[in-house]
Amino acid sequence: MKTFGICGLLGSQAISEESAQRIHKWRESFGTQGGTAEAATGMACAASDDLLKRDEIIVAVDGYPALQDPQLSAVADRSGVAAGILEGYRRYGIKLLDKVTGEFALAILDCGAGVAILAVDRLGTHPMAYSFANDSLVFGSRADVVAELSAKDHSLSAQSIFNYLYFHVIPSPDTAFTGIRKLEPAHYLHMQAGTVTEACYWQPQYASNAGSKAEREVALKSVLSTAVARSVDPAHACGTFLSGGLDSSTVTGLAASVSQDCPAFAIGFSAEGYDEMSFARASAKHFGVTLNEHYVTPQEVVDAIPLMAEGFDEPFGNASAVPTYYCAKMAKSHGVSRLLAGDGGDEIFAGNDRYATQLLFEHYAKVPGIGRALLERLAPSLSRMSVTPIRKVGRYVEQAVIPLPDRLETYNLLTQAPLAETLSPDFLAAIDADAPLAQRRETYHRPATSSTLNRMLYLDLKFTLADNDLRKVGRASALAGMDVSYPLLDAEVVEFAAKLPPEWLIRRGELRSFYRNALADFLAPETLSKSKHGFGLPFGLWLKEYKPLQEIAQDSLRSLRDRGLLQPAYVDRLTAAHKEQHAAYYGVMIWILMMLEQWLTAHGNPSVG
Repeated sequence: MKTFGICGLLGSQAISEESAQRIHKWRESFGTQGGTAEAATGMACAASDDLLKRDEIIVAVDGYPALQDPQLSAVADRSGVAAGILEGYRRYGIKLLDKVTGEFALAILDCGAGVAILAVDRLGTHPMAYSFANDSLVFGSRADVVAELSAKDHSLSAQSIFNYLYFHVIPSPDTAFTGIRKLEPAHYLHMQAGTVTEACYWQPQYASNAGSKAEREVALKSVLSTAVARSVDPAHACGTFLSGGLDSSTVTGLAASVSQDCPAFAIGFSAEGYDEMSFARASAKHFGVTLNEHYVTPQEVVDAIPLMAEGFDEPFGNASAVPTYYCAKMAKSHGVSRLLAGDGGDEIFAGNDRYATQLLFEHYAKVPGIGRALLERLAPSLSRMSVTPIRKVGRYVEQAVIPLPDRLETYNLLTQAPLAETLSPDFLAAIDADAPLAQRRETYHRPATSSTLNRMLYLDLKFTLADNDLRKVGRASALAGMDVSYPLLDAEVVEFAAKLPPEWLIRRGELRSFYRNALADFLAPETLSKSKHGFGLPFGLWLKEYKPLQEIAQDSLRSLRDRGLLQPAYVDRLTAAHKEQHAAYYGVMIWILMMLEQWLTAHGNPSVG
């Protein structure tokens, strides 16, 4: 059975009545999504039927783990997945994680041996935060709950707030709170004898040993079909998110072949350049699927802002959480209890525009050394030329000389002006401005591959997918009372994609080339020709037109300015640029700042230490 959250304490002291009440309050905050609560000496856990205690070993599971060991799988079939995991722990210890795939977060508390194991799945679909101090481990699906349950006073981390401004989310392993961490994808925590260690138990094995391209194209649809079939649970009334793009259309079409009653749900916007409903309609018609539509209004955005701020456990700046929430809410009203999402396809089959762009810059390394030296000396002058082709050459060289992944950050909104002009002196002094880029570099160089494209894909598995998109879909859907599954992140699909040669994924600048060719006879023509967009929110445009939206944004920026984090002049420049220059572009940072203030207000105005 699906559980929606894990929360627990494990330490040398018995659980206090105050902590028990806090856990109960946390559980109630999930409404019908919560589960049972169990208290024992030094331990409390909130979960549902996948909570199992036997011989002083407690297992709690959030999500849908799949046990790849036949004997463990048989135990899970008979007695539940938690029983299978318990048996796996007894047989293999921490090596159990090598035999678990699927979407999950789990906790194994071996109270007799004084051992605790926390883990999240390979792609990080389910979060896990923890705090360890004074021989006590506090863990949970939500970082704010862990902060509340921890004995220490956890103020907000200044570095994490800076990371939020930089990334628009707070990437793992950090959280918004000092002294609290969250596990990265495919990572586990092991606690024993008062010592806590974190480690990675899996990485994608990139290897170009796919065999015949034609055979692999045929095999792709079979792999995808199996993954979607695993996600369509007869115990749930299923539906699909549908934007009309490659991934959501694939999932919708394959789900329709598995279940005769699997409707699709699409979001539209009455804003030029943002509405993709025609693509969703074309895909639904192509597969003969019932399509349910909802057009998000500016007032619904106003209504959702405080809900998003309160519902997320950390500051979160992806504005498409709003349409995701309304899509899930619509599905809920139609009796659906699980939505299948297409997230992950772009990060394993190379569908983001930046991949093709950055590969063009990589060609610069082929220029002979003398030629590069001359171009780099001339580049600053060339980039200021009025003749467009010459100016483009100069700008190309200026970009190409920056190594990856640093080059990707030249587009970052926060780096467009010196930080001293953006952040207050006190805030700037409290943070390491180079830390976010150092984190990106470390992740970029982790995988054992020489392929630039594969390194970028791996980078996006962490920062774009696990830290951002999956948090967005998971949290926003949970707020609507909706369960979500991600078929394209099935272990078999991810491993299949990792073995494809990079030159198959992008061919002559065409993104998703292999995927498009493989599914050309399955997807609608409109889908195959559609450019990537998703459920992007026209916030910047509506902010210029809709007064209630202006009021909540202006009030938020005014309050945030008073907190002493930003230079007041920066806020003034930002709002002026939004009004006078590019509304959509500058609207992104206004949303980021507005949601930070909204989150701080909703969570009791914690201090930034």
